[in-house]
Amino acid sequence: MTQTNEPDKETCTGNCSSCPSTTKCDDPRNADAQKGLPPKADVSVKHVVLVLSGKGGVGKSTVSANLAYALANRGFNTGLIDLDIHGPDIPKMLGIEEARLQSYDGKIIEPVKVTGNLAVISMAFLLPERNTPVIWRGPMKMTVIRQFLEDVNWGDLDYLIVDLPPGTGDEALTVAQLAPNIAGAVIVTTPQDVAVLDSSKAAEFIKKLELRVLGIVENMSGFICPHCKEEIDIFGRGGGKKEAEQLGVPFLGSIPLDPEMRKAADEGRPFIIRKAGAEESPTWKSFDAIMQALVDQIEE
Repeated sequence: MTQTNEPDKETCTGNCSSCPSTTKCDDPRNADAQKGLPPKADVSVKHVVLVLSGKGGVGKSTVSANLAYALANRGFNTGLIDLDIHGPDIPKMLGIEEARLQSYDGKIIEPVKVTGNLAVISMAFLLPERNTPVIWRGPMKMTVIRQFLEDVNWGDLDYLIVDLPPGTGDEALTVAQLAPNIAGAVIVTTPQDVAVLDSSKAAEFIKKLELRVLGIVENMSGFICPHCKEEIDIFGRGGGKKEAEQLGVPFLGSIPLDPEMRKAADEGRPFIIRKAGAEESPTWKSFDAIMQALVDQIEE
């Protein structure tokens, strides 16, 4: 049986708040319901950048956290929203796992400051325990997304990076409709065919919303053995670049599979932070080049 969002007056229960046909129904009981798309959230931001992927486990949160930190290091006022409501990892990656949200007036939420010009908001800051699951349906997630956008004291932002959960579901669609001044989206993938297939769906999702695909990042592209120094293509190579060419979108670059990147995330330290000898690391060079390429794409 085919499901549609067209109103069916014969089966109508009068519960407009949970009906998918609310915006199309002319029933008198639905007179006060909002028609059309919701209004944009009131956020003072120049550029909103969505970071998403077609599937999980490709390093999307790693790219989000390091991108936000790189932008802040360049002097931009930057906000980072962790919208992976069911699996928020950004606080762990930035070393702020124990932080909690505060409000001085009971209305406006204060984000957690990482540096003077980098602020973060995440569901993890609201959970009583780190292993507490969030068991929510779509409407509750939509409500908290609007709150994270306009009920937070972001100040005047140059960039707002939004780390989305895998796929093209409620969270991605909601923030795409609510966020103002969206510069575009970054698609993160790994080289193997399954990941590339799902990333192409994410790219088409962004295009259907008439937003710009800022580029594709290929993560876990090659591994340099620490013993023999031979490069091994564990997950293959070049899938992200090939997909970018087929979709007609920019390819931002490849990031090698590097134990140091995993170690940095577990320690709560953005990998992009320059350490002694970092310039010699192929991974650090790749990551820094991708950050610059992305900023260039936005500035264009």
